[in-house]
Amino acid sequence: MGVSSFNWAIALPEIALALAGVIILAGVVLQPRGERFQTATVLSGGALLGCMALVLVAPQGHGYAGTFVNDGFARFMKILVLVGALVAVVLGAGYRTRELRKLPFEAPVLILFSTLGAMIMASSANLMTLFVGLELSSLSIYILCALERDNVLSSEAGLKYFILGSLASGLLLYGISLVYGYAGTMEYTGLVEAVRSAAIPPMGLVVGIVFVLVGLSFKLSLVPFHMWTPDVYQGAPTPVTAYMAGAPKFAAFALFLRVMAGPFGAVAPRWQILIEAVSVLSMVYGAFAAIPQTNIKRLMAYSSIGHMGYALMGLAAASMVGLQATLVYLSAYLIMNAGTFGCIAAMRRNGREVNGIADLAGLGKTDPGMALALAIFMFSMVGAPPLAGFFGKFLVFAAAWQAGLYPLVIVGAAASVVGAYYYLRIVKVMYFDVPDQALDRPTPGLWFVSGGMGLATVLFIVALGPILSCAHQAAVALAG
Repeated sequence: MGVSSFNWAIALPEIALALAGVIILAGVVLQPRGERFQTATVLSGGALLGCMALVLVAPQGHGYAGTFVNDGFARFMKILVLVGALVAVVLGAGYRTRELRKLPFEAPVLILFSTLGAMIMASSANLMTLFVGLELSSLSIYILCALERDNVLSSEAGLKYFILGSLASGLLLYGISLVYGYAGTMEYTGLVEAVRSAAIPPMGLVVGIVFVLVGLSFKLSLVPFHMWTPDVYQGAPTPVTAYMAGAPKFAAFALFLRVMAGPFGAVAPRWQILIEAVSVLSMVYGAFAAIPQTNIKRLMAYSSIGHMGYALMGLAAASMVGLQATLVYLSAYLIMNAGTFGCIAAMRRNGREVNGIADLAGLGKTDPGMALALAIFMFSMVGAPPLAGFFGKFLVFAAAWQAGLYPLVIVGAAASVVGAYYYLRIVKVMYFDVPDQALDRPTPGLWFVSGGMGLATVLFIVALGPILSCAHQAAVALAG
């Protein structure tokens, strides 16, 4: 196979998704105004499903002059990203409130383009490819956050995320320029050689690595770069929040793992302590800051900060076992997080969206099915066996313990105990508080997401073997 044709083959999922987004956007405009959103949603969902199939059959290798790689790790992360995007599209189809009967038809198309950027991030083999994918994904999310133009919180969320996101992108680009200046290359393979050939890495290179870490930490809502998360999560439309909490984070984690385990793996002792510190701060802050929250979307924002801290424990271990554990943790987080936001999207009363934890009072009596699903997700977030969250936490804790990071494990365990308070408080409100007024019945799409993810959370142990096997192959591809 020639070089040109091979380039096309390894990037076929990305090319197909880009073409699908352009065609859907151009074609839907020709539809009657009342049918545009439904048509765009169906076509976008079909495009995401088709892209999943292409990801599984696309050949592995490097292409585009070494800037793009398709390996087992990229494939694993792309599937997570695509599943998260598909869930967001389905949630958007069932998201209707009295203030906003439907999302604009551009919403599912913007999710497609953001997903495209996330997939490019997962296959990045060059620092500039990293930046292009990150910006493509981020620009779409800026618009998605501010889609509800008549909602002050939504407009504030979009503006705040745009300003802070631009600052983080500038820091990331500055770090990339420093790395390029001191290493003489932006390709990951060249960076590996440059780092290993130097007995003592130049201070400028180390500073560049720190700035790259800062830029990626912002996208992952890691402390102390988390300040945008609660307001943006609360203000953005719930399907958009569900998307932001999943797909972009997985793509950013893919970059985090690929950059740290690949080009900068040879200087792991220099950045390992930084990763440990960020992990500890994220777990502790996420646990304690969530306690006083009364809005469930803000609570989930702080919860996501803590969960990203737990996932970082595997990277802090700087081992193959740690990488594998992080990938399994992200898989479990995808399932329980998507299901939780499915339940949150269904929280409405008299057609008006409600997000207060107190609004869940008596849900166990008024809607037992939804209450059971949300209770499953909360217990899974705590890490109760045999749910998905238990296996994710167990594996990252075990990897950190095996690496001798005992203080990190102790802090993680303590943060889990603190986190159990606000997760179980939601269960208490649903089953023991007196209901004020019943919530509206969820739409079929929301029921499908909540019920399906609840079942997947309970049956995660059945698929644990294949997921571990795929995660191991991905880790080998990344570190090999």
